[in-house]
Amino acid sequence: MKENIFPTRSEIYVELWNKLTMMQHSGQLPDVITFAGNGEPTIHPDFPEIIDDTVSLRNYHAPNSKISVLTNATMLHRKEIVEALKKTDMPILKFDSALDATIEMINQPAKKMPASKLIEQLQSFGKQCIIQTMFIRGTYSGQTVDNTMPEELEAWELAMGNIRPSQVMIYTIARDTSTDTLYKASGETLHFIAGRMKRYGIPVQVSE
Repeated sequence: MKENIFPTRSEIYVELWNKLTMMQHSGQLPDVITFAGNGEPTIHPDFPEIIDDTVSLRNYHAPNSKISVLTNATMLHRKEIVEALKKTDMPILKFDSALDATIEMINQPAKKMPASKLIEQLQSFGKQCIIQTMFIRGTYSGQTVDNTMPEELEAWELAMGNIRPSQVMIYTIARDTSTDTLYKASGETLHFIAGRMKRYGIPVQVSE
């Protein structure tokens, strides 16, 4: 039998209860409770229930703290995941391209979702969500990957204008990838992209 690689819902509940209790007693409650780390939080089989638990614990121990989830958005085809994310204060959703072929190359989702459907799902969050986009250049499996090209940026900008998130975070490769044929977008390129977003009035954070 395959060993369960996830902490159980009850284990997460107990750990969060203990941590928030300790922080409450010390008078140092968190500004944000964030689900992130080494992996994709939304693939946990009990993710919706864990979010419900977290909201309950936050309301009891730290009502002024926010709840955030960093997600690659590959599970937005599941209604219960979307509903759970909407219960958080700051869902941070990855959106690397508005073109189907580029999404598939960069993110390699287990279940393909057309860019139009992904945009529709992200749009449903409105200003509740923050969008993260990683800009890269290079090749993968002999195919060109470059989401900084004009046609890519035009489609991406149009998507941002339709999604209208509260903020956009743009960045580039920060650690080793599975191939040595992918390269960072330059700081100049990232700031150029950020500048183009001003027309939409959406705040942009750049990480080089």
